Amino acid sequence: MKRVNVLLLALVSGISAPAFAGDCSDGKSAPATAATGGNVITAAFTQDNKTMDIIDTAVSNKDFSTLVTAVTAAGLVETLKGKGPFTVFAPTNAAFAKIDPKALEALLKDKAALSGVLTYHVVPGAVMAADVTKLSFADSVNGQRLPISTKMGVSVGAAKVVTTDIKCSNGVIHVIDAVLMPETKDVVGVAVGAGQFNTLAKLIEAAGLVSTLQGAGPFTVFAPTDAAFAKLPKETVDSLLNPANKAKLAAILTYHVVPGRIFSDQAVKAGSAKTVQGQNVTIAVVDGKAKVNDANIVKTDINASNGVIHVIDTVILPKD
Repeated sequence: MKRVNVLLLALVSGISAPAFAGDCSDGKSAPATAATGGNVITAAFTQDNKTMDIIDTAVSNKDFSTLVTAVTAAGLVETLKGKGPFTVFAPTNAAFAKIDPKALEALLKDKAALSGVLTYHVVPGAVMAADVTKLSFADSVNGQRLPISTKMGVSVGAAKVVTTDIKCSNGVIHVIDAVLMPETKDVVGVAVGAGQFNTLAKLIEAAGLVSTLQGAGPFTVFAPTDAAFAKLPKETVDSLLNPANKAKLAAILTYHVVPGRIFSDQAVKAGSAKTVQGQNVTIAVVDGKAKVNDANIVKTDINASNGVIHVIDTVILPKD
């Protein structure tokens, strides 16, 4: 994994690595610890975890009994006992206890939703603490990105990392103090909920694309804001809403959609992408600004359950 292109995301700068301690892989009983805002939380692992996989390591510590129950209920035991390697951001029992008991009970009974939550805590590869502190994101097995911050200690999403570098035979565990919740709304739901895509939502419905964009995908959507559509003549938008122009509207909207989940750094590296409409869009950083065709990308990497959204300030139009 690479650090996000700072010009593109403008999310992080000058990241400094805090001190991490902990490695129970030498067979000693010394606990692994990490400083978090002046407090030190300790989780003791007394076995040589390099001979134990991630599941067996979790089972060996009573602080992970809820996590083990959840992994079992989701049918992910064999996966996490596999070759990997995996990096697991593992919530403690106390972390799960922060969830409303009824909501947790319901989640444990919903295998698909539970699997989505748990795989959001897993990153491919063995990413040690020293490397985590150099990152501003991590790509989870769930497909969505985990934001990483080092502003006050180390945080992954809304959770603080409290114990690091618990080495296992098939990866590494970092302990966190809260359960990470992935986005459960699809790209349409996320857009509607944002409140700045009302015109886009109306046009998607008029084009008959709602069910398509609520599908499994994944999709990458370059989403024009209401202000972007306001740049178009009012008669143009009114014309697109005419049922007689439904095919033209669908072509314009699908020109804003790329198959697959393509995050900002990947998009810039690729330089172009083939849209669902069939034509390509060009993606580049020009004079310090990220652009897709002639539109500025003003916000990037907004997670959705079935894709990712990048916000743009201008409607992009396919060639006739």
